[in-house]
Amino acid sequence: MDPTWLVGLVLGAVLVVMGISSNFAEMAKLQNFIDVPSIQIVIGGTIAALIASYPFSVVKEVPKHFVIMFKGGKYKIPKLVDQLVDLAMVARQSGLLALEEKAEEIKNPFLKRSILMIVDASDPDKVRETLEKEMETMMLRHDQAAGFYEKGSSYAPAFGMIGTLIGLINMLKGMNFDDGGGAATLGQDMSVALITTFYGSALANMIFQPIAKKLRVRQDEEELYCATIVDGVLAIMAGENPKTLREKLLSSLKQGSRKKLLAKAEKAGPSSEGGEG
Repeated sequence: MDPTWLVGLVLGAVLVVMGISSNFAEMAKLQNFIDVPSIQIVIGGTIAALIASYPFSVVKEVPKHFVIMFKGGKYKIPKLVDQLVDLAMVARQSGLLALEEKAEEIKNPFLKRSILMIVDASDPDKVRETLEKEMETMMLRHDQAAGFYEKGSSYAPAFGMIGTLIGLINMLKGMNFDDGGGAATLGQDMSVALITTFYGSALANMIFQPIAKKLRVRQDEEELYCATIVDGVLAIMAGENPKTLREKLLSSLKQGSRKKLLAKAEKAGPSSEGGEG
C-alpha cells in the first residue's frame, strides 16, 4: 500500500489550518472559512462539469482510480526479470512449446498473453507490433484517467471565480450608501465572496493535482513493466542466453540496484542461468 497521497493531504490540511489559526485561542477563525453555498458552487460545479466532459465509462471508474493510487509496489521489475529468466531457461531446455504450460501459472494478464503469443507465433516483428499496440491502447486509457483529474484541477478554480463573481454581484446589488448600511457590511460581504476562490484553489492543488500526478506515476511504472515484458519475451523467442537477458532487462534500473541484483544472481551459481549455449 502507498499512503503518501493521504499523508500529504492530511499534512497540507493541517498546515493550512495552522496558517488560519496559529493557536487554540484563534480556532474560532476557522468559522470564517465555512460557507455552505460556496462549497456547493465549487464542489458541485466541478463535479457537474467533469460529468459533462467525460463519458460514463470514465466517471464510473473513479473508485478504481483510488485503488490504483493506493496500491503501490505492484510492478516490481527485479521480480519480473527473475520470472522472464526462468522462462528463458525453460525455453532453451525444452523449447517454446513448453512455455504454454508455464503460462497458465502466470497471474499478470499482459505477461501471460505475451508468452502464449510467442508460443503460437513465428514472426517476431508481428509479435512486437501486436504487443506494442496493446500497450499503446492501455496507456491511452491511463491518460484518460489522469486527464480526468487534471481537468478537475482546472475546473475547480474556475468555479471558485464564478462563486466570487456571484458573491460580488450580490454584494454590489445590496449596497446602500444612503444610510451607511452598505459600507458597514462591505468587509463581511467581500470575505464571503472570496471564500469560493479559496475553495477552488484548495480543491485543485490539494486534491485533483496530486491524484493526477499519482496516477501518472502508476502509469509510468506499468509502462516500464510492460516494455520489459515485450523485450523479454522477444529475447526468449530469439533464444537469447538467460544471463545476457538478465543484464539486458535490468538496464532500466539504477546502476546501484542493477549491480546488486546481478551480483546476487552470480552468487546463485551458473546453474540458475542455464548453460551458455
